[in-house]
Amino acid sequence: MTNHPIFFERNRVGRVYTGGKLFGDFLGDEPLDGYLPEEWVASSVVANNTVMRSPKEGVSKVAGSDMYFDELLEKYKEECLGKNGVFRILVKYLDSAIRLPAQAHPDKDFSRKHFNSEYGKTESWLVLATRPGARIYFGFKDGVTEEIFNKAIDDSETDKDAMERLLEYIEPKVGDVFLVPARTVHAIGAGCLILEVQEPTDFTIQPERWCGEYKLSDKEMYIGLSRKDAVSCFDFKKAPDTKLIPEVVCDKDGVKLEKLISEKHTDCFIINRITVNGGKHTLNIPDSYGVYIVTNGNGTISGDNYSKDIKKGDYFFMPACAMGKFEISGNIEVAECY
Repeated sequence: MTNHPIFFERNRVGRVYTGGKLFGDFLGDEPLDGYLPEEWVASSVVANNTVMRSPKEGVSKVAGSDMYFDELLEKYKEECLGKNGVFRILVKYLDSAIRLPAQAHPDKDFSRKHFNSEYGKTESWLVLATRPGARIYFGFKDGVTEEIFNKAIDDSETDKDAMERLLEYIEPKVGDVFLVPARTVHAIGAGCLILEVQEPTDFTIQPERWCGEYKLSDKEMYIGLSRKDAVSCFDFKKAPDTKLIPEVVCDKDGVKLEKLISEKHTDCFIINRITVNGGKHTLNIPDSYGVYIVTNGNGTISGDNYSKDIKKGDYFFMPACAMGKFEISGNIEVAECY
């Protein structure tokens, strides 16, 4: 099983917000908004939902097998993950039909203290599609203090726009890349289909009472923390520049490789974009695994007496022990995450 690319059953995850219409073009689903607005990709993480559709909601199931991905990683740790034996990312497709609540995620120190976890939730977004009027919110406006923020939390009980008025926003375009450091306030606005790569947790502190027409409980807002501790997760300093410019590493023989998120941006994950137009590219990350998502076009992955056609929306996990043995060809764009 670990000697070739590993594909998965579809893995739509429930949330309290609506979305998913843009999955129609991308994944071939019925183009309707509903309460399954996320697809978790090669996931070993259980969703932190108040109401769970199953005990392992969020964890991917290996295609053609009864085995869940976390079980596979545990059973074949070195083959899948290499010598380090740690799977450090969570990848998602996400399409929201509404503005999500203002939120922040913990850094590693906060997670160790409050959640007994070695991971926070630094994340990144690659914009795949948009609806008219799409926005993302990132950072507080100048002059917002903890006192003003706490008042907006109180006001959000009856004023659904109280928190939004404190936030800066950006109108994203397809292909934009954003890094969202832990502790930075943000909110995905209505109308964005994004590929989200993050640390492998589901810790979201969202101290705003309403998510569209859904009223959040204190537990959903503060995820078991006191309000004081939850608010301490937010950084009120000016947010860093979040939009990143892809760096072209090479562009020859029908293959273009770009770094979207690199070591200079974060130590949490790396994202490359591989564009193949008539050439061939060998998938080879030394001493590591990779999660691959086809973001456009179609082609073939082949090698080691194996061949499979792949198209936009498909995704797979490449075990460490299979690296260097397979190549992609065709007219295809692939995000490489590790």
